[in-house]
Amino acid sequence: MTGAVVEGTNTVIHFAAPMKAPEVRVEQTWKVLGMRGTGSNDVVIDNLFIPEAGVAFSRSAGEWHPVFQIIATIAFPLIYAVYLGVAERARDLAVDLAKRKAPTPHSLDLAGRMETSLRAARLAHRWMLETVDLNAPSADTVNEVMIGRSLVADHAIRTVELALELGGGMGFYRRNGLERCFRDIQAARFHPLQTGPQAQYAGAMALGHPVATIF
Repeated sequence: MTGAVVEGTNTVIHFAAPMKAPEVRVEQTWKVLGMRGTGSNDVVIDNLFIPEAGVAFSRSAGEWHPVFQIIATIAFPLIYAVYLGVAERARDLAVDLAKRKAPTPHSLDLAGRMETSLRAARLAHRWMLETVDLNAPSADTVNEVMIGRSLVADHAIRTVELALELGGGMGFYRRNGLERCFRDIQAARFHPLQTGPQAQYAGAMALGHPVATIF
């Protein structure tokens, strides 16, 4: 499923593009810092004919549509469950490495801050799921889920940073797995709504201003 702006208009059409069509090809562009296993390569669509009956729906460009309120509300708790899982994995790896050495005040402090950050990420993700359970996608649920998205990202990233530090020099070796967690968690920064737009959206909601064009 994808979309395109109709030339000369402010209308976006959404449609299915068959991946086996000769006009559709995958470009191997996913050469990235982390999350390499997702295979999120570019898809190029060139001169593909879409009949009118093949258009799923249309919308005005540059503003929220109810379909995107549904997607944003339901999909992002799933997406950010991945990053929470990365943080949980990093925590477990770091604890295993730290237990091989005698504890110090510094290692206890790092472990405690890591646990606290991970708990915050879990609580934020639970809030996202509770919002989905309302089964009422809207501008309000988008706001709640995106607040949760930012909190999960911030605390998951911090958890992995602390895990890497707690693991010490051994955590720097690829064979111990923390290096991959550190790379993968960086992708949590880049999904919408990113930090700036999310804050603007939440601020507009708080002050009673429209959010239709904030994304």
